[in-house]
Amino acid sequence: MKRVLSGIQPSGNLTIGNYIGAIRNFLELQHDHACNFMVVDLHAITVAQDPASLREQSEAVAALYIASGIDPSKANVFLQSHVPQHAQLGWMLTTLTAMGELERMTQYKDKSQGKDSIGAGLFVYPSLMAADILLYQADLVPVGEDQKQHLELTRDLAGRFNHKYGEFFTIPEPLIPKVGARIMSLDDASNKMSKSSPVAGSFISMLDTPDVIRKKLSRATTDSGREVKYDPSTKREVSNLIEIYSQSTGLSIADIEQRYEGQMYGPFKKDLGEAVVALLEPIQQRYHEIRKSGELKQILRQGAERAEIIAEQTLKGAQDLMGFVPRG
Repeated sequence: MKRVLSGIQPSGNLTIGNYIGAIRNFLELQHDHACNFMVVDLHAITVAQDPASLREQSEAVAALYIASGIDPSKANVFLQSHVPQHAQLGWMLTTLTAMGELERMTQYKDKSQGKDSIGAGLFVYPSLMAADILLYQADLVPVGEDQKQHLELTRDLAGRFNHKYGEFFTIPEPLIPKVGARIMSLDDASNKMSKSSPVAGSFISMLDTPDVIRKKLSRATTDSGREVKYDPSTKREVSNLIEIYSQSTGLSIADIEQRYEGQMYGPFKKDLGEAVVALLEPIQQRYHEIRKSGELKQILRQGAERAEIIAEQTLKGAQDLMGFVPRG
C-alpha cells in the first residue's frame, strides 16, 4: 500500500472547513493506504502558545480525528512531539535548506508581516515539515493549495539529499481533493475559513453547539441580491454557503439551486444551519465519549509506538548516509 502522511496544527478549534477539506478525505484514504495522521504540536509552537491551551487543543484535535471516523487500527494517530525523530531529521534537513528558499515561503511572509521580532522556528518551519513527510517515506501527502509550496520544498530537499548521499528518500506527491478542498470564511469569502481567526462568527467550529451553529449561519454574509445561485465570480459568499450545504448533505449544487428557486436567503440559511447541525452532532457525541472514557491516551501511545518504528528506521538510514557514527 502507498504511504500517506498528513497533520493538522492544534492552534484553535477545528472548523467544518478542516473536516470537509481534510479529515473527510483522511477517512477515505485509511481503507487502502498506510496512513499516518499527526497532530503537529511542534509546528504549533512556532508562534506563542499558552501551555494549557496547547495541551487541551492537541488532545481535542486527536479526539476529533477519531470521532470523525479515523480508525486507529487502520491508521496511526499520534502527536508529533511523541516521535522525537521528527525534530532530529528536521535539523538534519535544515542544514540542507537555503535561507533564500525559506524566505520565499508565502506562509512565513504572511505570519511575519508587521512583526518586530520573528522566531527562528517560524523561519525553519518548512524543513521540519519536510522531515515529517520524509520520515515515513510518504508517497502521497493530502494538502490544501496553501501548503503546495511547502511540499515542493520537501520534494526539492528529498532530491537534494538523494543526489548528495545516494537514493534514499521517496519523492512525495501532493494529493489535493478536487471537491470541498477550500471552505471560505463566513464573513469574507475571499479568505479561507480559519480556526485561528479572532472573529468567532467567521467560522463554524466542529464543537460549536447547535444553537451557535444556527446563529452563525443566520448571520453569515451574503449580498444585496436574493437569488440562491452558485456563481463564485459575482456571488462568492452565497456560493460558499451553497458549497457548505452541498458538502454537508451530499446534494448537488444544481439540486440546491432548484430547491430554493424563487426564495430569499432566509429559508436557505435556516435549512443550511440544520444540515450542518445534523452533520456535526454525531461527531460531537462521539468526541465527548472519547474524552470522558480516557481511551485517547492509549490510542496516542500506540499510534506513536507504531509511527516511531518507521521513523527510527528512516532516521538511522539518513544518519548513516550523512556520516554519523551509530550508537553502540
